[in-house]
Amino acid sequence: MDGWIQPLLIVEAFVLGAVVGSFLNVVIYRVPRRMSIVKPRSACPSCATPIAWYDNVPLLSWLVLGGRCRSCRGAIAFRYPVVEAAAGALAAFGVGLYGLEPVTVEVVVFAWLSLALALIDLEHQILPDIMTYPAIVFGLVFSWFGGFTTFVDSVAGALVGAALPTGVILLYRWLRGIDGMGWGDVKYLAAIGSVVGLHGCLMVLVVAAVLGALVGGFLIAIGRGSGKTALPFGTFLAVAVIFWLYLPSSWRLMSPL
Repeated sequence: MDGWIQPLLIVEAFVLGAVVGSFLNVVIYRVPRRMSIVKPRSACPSCATPIAWYDNVPLLSWLVLGGRCRSCRGAIAFRYPVVEAAAGALAAFGVGLYGLEPVTVEVVVFAWLSLALALIDLEHQILPDIMTYPAIVFGLVFSWFGGFTTFVDSVAGALVGAALPTGVILLYRWLRGIDGMGWGDVKYLAAIGSVVGLHGCLMVLVVAAVLGALVGGFLIAIGRGSGKTALPFGTFLAVAVIFWLYLPSSWRLMSPL
């Protein structure tokens, strides 16, 4: 019977994560538009008809409705079930990797936050303060109670995470007269540092920079961008930190920095 405990917990974690993913869809849509995430009720973006509870079941409702509103038959973006499935997977993998420990809560919640920030930055190229500032406090508090890293390392990571992109912004502004990064990236990288510590923060920054260079190079190669094309660096940071959080600890120890 004991052999069923962990698989059952992982399934339960996925279901909980999918429910949270439904809420994240609300956050992703409303926060950058400065709308309340509490009210009014979720409604169809095409006809504004409030969505009934039975049409708002994570993953299942989208599949049953064929990706269309019950009232007007307008298309419901594929992003909605993708976010729900991704949030469920992040919860399931978190429980599978870390078990039922405080660090699991920190890892999964920050991964959920990063998922939302990645899509907000991708669409709007902003990282809202209302999400990044609390994330810094979140990382510092969890580190004090035995989270992903120690409190001292969390503080160091937050400070360096804020200082490095600030230096890049100021240097780029001095050389080119424009900002090379957004200030939202500064706050988000500080939050990342508060969760993963100094070493993790540096690794996340390196991986995000490589991802950004690869995407930028690809866009230039296919004629869809140039050296001046603005890229959502926060999205790359989010991908990199989720990757780092879910690496086995033995793999993180082998990282070069």
